[in-house]
Formats: sequence, C-alpha cells, structure tokens
Amino acid sequence: MSAAEIRCGVVGTGHLGRLHARILSELPGARLAGVVDAVPERAEAAAREYRCAACPTIEALLAQDIRFAVVATPTERHYEVGRALLAAGVATLIEKPFTRTIEEADGLIEAARASAGGFVGVGHVERFNPVVQAARRHVRDPLFIECDRVHPFSFRSMDVGVVLDLMIHDLDLVHWLAGGRMVDLEAVGASVLSGFEDMAFARLRFSNGCTALLRASRVSLRKVRKLRIFCENLYVSLDYLARTGMKIRVKEGAPARLAALAAEGPPSLPFADFLDIEDLAVEEAEPLRAELEAFVGAVRDGAPPPVGGEVGREALACALRIGEAIQRHQASVREMRSGLTSQPFE
Repeated sequence: MSAAEIRCGVVGTGHLGRLHARILSELPGARLAGVVDAVPERAEAAAREYRCAACPTIEALLAQDIRFAVVATPTERHYEVGRALLAAGVATLIEKPFTRTIEEADGLIEAARASAGGFVGVGHVERFNPVVQAARRHVRDPLFIECDRVHPFSFRSMDVGVVLDLMIHDLDLVHWLAGGRMVDLEAVGASVLSGFEDMAFARLRFSNGCTALLRASRVSLRKVRKLRIFCENLYVSLDYLARTGMKIRVKEGAPARLAALAAEGPPSLPFADFLDIEDLAVEEAEPLRAELEAFVGAVRDGAPPPVGGEVGREALACALRIGEAIQRHQASVREMRSGLTSQPFE
C-alpha cells in the first residue's frame, strides 16, 4: 500500500453502498479498508468481493484507521452514524438525503466544525454527471429550468417519499444553476404504492427571477431523466440516460430577419435556419466515480468537501417544504371531495 493512499470505509452495503465499495476498491489513491452493515452476511459478502474487512460495528471500522467514510445507510441512521465518524475525525460523505430533519443536518454541520480533521459532505452525485458539467459551462443567469425524473418502482428507499428519494437530485441542481435564493414554491403530489408521495410536481421561484418546474415519479412504466435550461438567447437540453446534450442559440440578426420575412407573408424557411444548434461535448465518466475521486482528493489535500453539508441542508430544507406543501394540498383535496357524491356520466 502506498503511503499516499487514503484508507476508506463504507457504512451500509445495500445497492448504493456496494457501488461505493466497488469504486473505492478500484480508485487510485484510495484503499477500501472495511465495510459495515446492520446485516452481517451482507457486509461479509461485500468484504469478500472487494477484498476488505467485514466490520461488525462502527467502532470496528474506525479501528481500521480510516480517514474517509461513505454513509449509505437508510436516512434514519445518517445522523447517528455521521456523528460517530466525525467525532473520530473521519471525513464523511453522507448519501442524500442528508438527514431526516433540519435539526439533524445542523447537528452534523456543527459536529464537522468541531471535528479534528473531519468534514461532512453530501452525495449530490448529479453535480459530477459529465452531461451536467458540459452544460454548466454555457449556462448563465437561467430564466427557466425544467426537470423530469421518472422511474419504475424500484422497491428501494421505502423509508422516504419520491421528493427525498429522486426529486432532491434536481432540487440541488436547480439551486446550483439558478444562482438565486428561493422565495416561493408550490407543490402537489400523490401516493400510489407506498405510504409516502410516489409522484410529485413542484414550481420554485428564485430571487433573481428564475423559475423552475420539477416532476418526479417512481411509479412510471418507463425511465426518463431530462433537464432543460432556458437562458436569454440560449436553450440547453440534456438527456441523462442517453448521456447527450445540445445547446441552441438564436443566430445573430435572426429576429430582424424573421420580422422582415414575416412582413412579406409566412416564411417558407424552416425554423431551424434561424438557430445555431450544437451537440455538447460530453466526456465519458462515471458520475459516482468522479464524486469519490473529488472527495478522496479533498481528504488527501486537506481541502473542504466538494459538496458540503450546507449544500445538503439547503436541498433538504427545500424538499421538506415541498413535502409539507404536498400534504396541505392532499388535505385540501380530501376536504373538497368529502362532501361530494360521485355521479355517473349521463
């Protein structure tokens, strides 16, 4: 083992935790030292596959002399596990959602400030998506952002609703791209299969005039993950699944040319003739690997986390407000319908 290698651990070896373990076991500059899980057999299976120690407890994981850990447990354990790691001076990446409550988020942020050598970061992995990275280079002062994230039911993340499960990715991106402070929101949603909302729609308005519309569902028959960004004289469209993107600009002088042609009657030219359309140059990269490279690099360099706890808190606060708005909407719908009797169509 190289002296420069960062010893790492993973807490929680479910679907996402195993992905973290795999990448950390392969990552140059990192050494996966151990994994821990509430189900010992699951930790042992991951340890065999990724050639590390299967630890029965957090204390046993800390005994592996780790400097960096990923927390990929159910959300209800994020606070407890994060506090233990930070108290031991371990730099900690907590998967989204950061915590269950703002109070827990504030507690972890404060624990990180008091930690000797540790920091707390949050796994908003879409920031490291090469499609998003390619788009962000061109986006300035967006006017309108539209996010679609719909999936078939996965039978995972059953402890939270779709807002904290899926939409929170886009909530983080919207805050990151919009550049302003959120001043207003509206949201509706419905439960289909779980005890939480399984589909949700939200509209956010920011202090700089940007508006964002977000749709999330985990009860769709197909998977769609798209992002559309409208700026002045620029439109950017991203397809996460296809790993493609394009940017469209209005050609210089096009409005005056279009007005002149329209004065003579409907133009016969196709609309695309007034536009510059260009595919985005998207690098080949695995977002989760890029995220872990950035976090391990921050530990090695003694730098702040690439995505800090305050960022996770902001996304969580917005998600919780959306959840409250959905509950109010559902209550109002029940109240409106309580006095109604369904009548057949005639």
